[in-house]
Amino acid sequence: MTPLSTSRPRCPACLRPHSACICRWATPVAHRTEVLILQHPLEVHEAKGTARLLHLSLPHSRMVTGERFDDSALQPLLTAPFGATDAATAPRHALLLYPEAPQDATLGIATPPPLNPAWLQSPERLRLVVLDGTWRKSRKMLHQNPLLQQLPRLPLRELPASRYRIRTAHQPHQLSTLEATCAALAQLEGHPRRFEPLLGAFDRFVAQQAAWQGRR
Repeated sequence: MTPLSTSRPRCPACLRPHSACICRWATPVAHRTEVLILQHPLEVHEAKGTARLLHLSLPHSRMVTGERFDDSALQPLLTAPFGATDAATAPRHALLLYPEAPQDATLGIATPPPLNPAWLQSPERLRLVVLDGTWRKSRKMLHQNPLLQQLPRLPLRELPASRYRIRTAHQPHQLSTLEATCAALAQLEGHPRRFEPLLGAFDRFVAQQAAWQGRR
């Protein structure tokens, strides 16, 4: 992985050098389920990362950087209203977008509670928690944050093949943060076509990154 240089002036929105700005690919889409993106610090300036593009495209999302969070700081991120104007609204039901693995128990990761099917009847009351990082980084984040282990997990169904050809996947079913989140939102809200414009913009972002890699 090649991190972006941190010495050049940066776009205040996407945090990339102006010559590598990805704001042109931001494609706002309507969605009812809120999204909390917890980004590993080493992903912030990763040139091939997709979480920032995802955040710029999802109006009801928040992005927080860190590896280990204090429970007192993490708990409101999981359930409290995002904005001050939403203070009167009901707390959200948080669920984690992360697959269960047989080795979780051996790594000291607790078995997650079952997902309450009744929650799925009200996507607007849900908050999807997404860990942005490599598998190794995201698993470390999960291990170091017991509150995340206590969240029910969303199993993704009928996953498409990844279009993320600029970063190596260790398993065929592994998707980029943007692809996995779009798949989860489409599943929760029942509108897969709604996210096609964003996935199209993602394809153009990937093509741009591939072209730059080719020139290097």
